Amino acid sequence: MQKKFTTKVLHTPFIKKDTHGSLNMPVYDSAAFEFDSAYDMELAFEGKKPKHAYSRITNPTVENLEQRIKNASGAFTVTALASGMAAISNVAITLFQSGDNIITSKKLFGNTYSLFESTLKPFGISIKYTDLTNISAIEQNIDENTQAIFVETITNPQLEVPDMKAIADLANKKGVILIADTTLAPLTFFDSKFHGVNIEVISSTKYISGGATSIGGVILDYGNFDWSKYKKFEDIGKKHGPFAFFLKLKREVYRNLGACLSPHNAYLQSLGLETFALRAERTSENCFALAKSLQNLRGVKAVNYPGLETSPYFDIAKKQFNGRPGAILTFDLETKEACYKFLDKLKIIKRATNLNDNKSLIIHPASTIFSDFDNKTKTEMDIRDTMLRLSVGIEDINDLIQDIEQALK
Repeated sequence: MQKKFTTKVLHTPFIKKDTHGSLNMPVYDSAAFEFDSAYDMELAFEGKKPKHAYSRITNPTVENLEQRIKNASGAFTVTALASGMAAISNVAITLFQSGDNIITSKKLFGNTYSLFESTLKPFGISIKYTDLTNISAIEQNIDENTQAIFVETITNPQLEVPDMKAIADLANKKGVILIADTTLAPLTFFDSKFHGVNIEVISSTKYISGGATSIGGVILDYGNFDWSKYKKFEDIGKKHGPFAFFLKLKREVYRNLGACLSPHNAYLQSLGLETFALRAERTSENCFALAKSLQNLRGVKAVNYPGLETSPYFDIAKKQFNGRPGAILTFDLETKEACYKFLDKLKIIKRATNLNDNKSLIIHPASTIFSDFDNKTKTEMDIRDTMLRLSVGIEDINDLIQDIEQALK
């Protein structure tokens, strides 16, 4: 029987049977674990016996979260980390070295752009900013030093939607890795494996955590890249095949950087995963209803949501996300001052920065997330002073609409 997402999450078996028959994986808030013998300890540290030694490396509660995501997503391997940015940085350090270049869009989440531009560049890694909605432009930028294409399936906050199948076909033809940040496109709406993604990164702080209870990130490797042809992995790729990336990540980079997910956060996110599909459905429905409502309100200059027919990405979003392109929308008011007045009048929607909380959250991106960037960079990234970003929650839709209406008056 082919089980669906939530059934897989709820019924992923423990790797080891719990002594007391607990239905929820206990929280193993322990730094270290005892061994029966010195030889057992040797085997564990050599990776020849699956035992937990130290929670910076592996932990039973974290492992259970990884197994549930692996089972539900169809990923080859899953690694949970301390944050979404930890997931992206661990992937980058695992894969890239001086002289390499990465193709990506300038319309990136602010911290991801900063990671690429300010952190990786000094290590000799070049970034080629390209229009990822233009396949020809991507192909023209690929050269012998291009190692990966990094794509946000829905950009934040521009809500641009690239054609993932077309990019995957190009990446496969050119032998470069396709890395996708799918944080804004829930696992239940976007099938990374089907669309040809090699490595997926997610901020599990968002949908997975179950209402912004905790910070976390996840790396999913779909086992569909030939690592024996990747120059940095030539030896390990030939020896370990599809496990090459996972072994390089887990046995070196993940250990050395120490960005492990805490057991308590893993427990919270495991609980959140159980209601993931339900919340994703509700927030998506609310977002679509709010987007339509905003189009008819005085004072709103423009509304941007890939689920609206007015969006230039409507057709690709409908095809790529089964008609449900997440729960984030943006809208523009007349001026920055109008945005601030509107924000200050809201009574239900919270002035806060996060995405996919159970509560609806709103922010003025230009003065917050992108405040460190100069005006020229903001313009290039399509960040406007008149734009507001709304992350839609699971509240009753009429309450959200009324709150927006009273704040606009």
